[in-house]
Amino acid sequence: MRSLLDSLNRWFFKKHLEDDEEVRLYLHTHWRLGLVRLFWPTAAFIVSWVFLAIAPFLIIFYFVALASVLSLVWWVRNFFDYFLDAWLVTNQALIDVKWHGWFHRTATKVLFSDIQGVSYEIKGISGTLFRYGTISVEKVSTGGTISLDNVPHPREVAGAILQNMELYLHGKNLKDAKRIQELLSGVVSRELSLGELKAKKIIVKS
Repeated sequence: MRSLLDSLNRWFFKKHLEDDEEVRLYLHTHWRLGLVRLFWPTAAFIVSWVFLAIAPFLIIFYFVALASVLSLVWWVRNFFDYFLDAWLVTNQALIDVKWHGWFHRTATKVLFSDIQGVSYEIKGISGTLFRYGTISVEKVSTGGTISLDNVPHPREVAGAILQNMELYLHGKNLKDAKRIQELLSGVVSRELSLGELKAKKIIVKS
C-alpha cells in the first residue's frame, strides 16, 4: 500500500519539480478525512447494486448502471480533491499544490530562503486523539503565511521542514562562499598578472 501511494505521489506531482529538485516529503491531510470523503460515493455504489439484487429487472439494471457510473465519477472527484491538495517538501523549497476541479490546479513554490518560520497547531479532541493539526509557514518577502490543515503528526512534520530548510541554507552558504572565494582568487590573479606586467615594462624601460 505504501509503495502504491509513493508511485501515485511521483506520478501526479513530478510536473511541479525542477530537473535538479528532489522530493523529501509528501504531505497530505489525515487519511481519516480521505475516508470520510469517499464514504458516500462508495455507499451509493454498493446500495445501487444491492437494490438490483433485490429487484433484478431490466429497467432497474439500466438505472443501476447509470448510478454506478455517476458514483464512480463522484468517487474519483472526491479522491482527487483529497489526494491532490498536498505539500511537497523538496531539497530546495516548499510547494503548495491545490486541486480546484478537473481543469483547475495551482501550485505555489516557496524557497527555503524565503521562509521566516514554521509553526504547528493541534486543536480539538479528534486532533489530539488522532494526532493531526495545522502546519503554517511564514514568508519573509510578504509576511504572509500558507497553511495546510489536518496534517498527521504536525510536530514531526514541522521539524522535517526545518531540517531540510537548514540543509538547503547550509549548502547555499557553502556555494556562496565558494563563489566569493573564486571571485577573490580571480581578482588576486588579475592583480598579480598586472603587477608582473608593470614590472616587465619597468625592466624594459630601464
